[in-house]
Amino acid sequence: MAKLSQEDLLAQFEEMTLIELSEFVKAFEEKFDVTAAAAVAVAGPAAGAPVEAEAEQDEFDVILTGAGEKKIQVIKVVRELTSLGLKEAKDLVDGTPKPVLEKVAKDAAEKAAESLKAAGASVEVK
Repeated sequence: MAKLSQEDLLAQFEEMTLIELSEFVKAFEEKFDVTAAAAVAVAGPAAGAPVEAEAEQDEFDVILTGAGEKKIQVIKVVRELTSLGLKEAKDLVDGTPKPVLEKVAKDAAEKAAESLKAAGASVEVK
């Protein structure tokens, strides 16, 4: 039997249906006592596959890092943003750094950060 080149093998695989290819992979795994999943996991990042971490972030956290001099104003803004009660909002402001909003859209995170900064707080958006 003549040895097939990698290009010839790929050409054969292109002609196969997904079911035929799945059956081939199962037969290959049984014949050589290997799993295709392990090979893909090792070869995936090395082949330059895009990593999910590089995807654009669509959820942001607004973290209050300091209340500033106008603590009462900051508590009011926190209450507006979160609908917390007075005691809960005060505890959040007193316990900085704490997240005010978690997993919100970019626009909402920016607006919340602007509101908190306008009240005199220091804020981080992650």
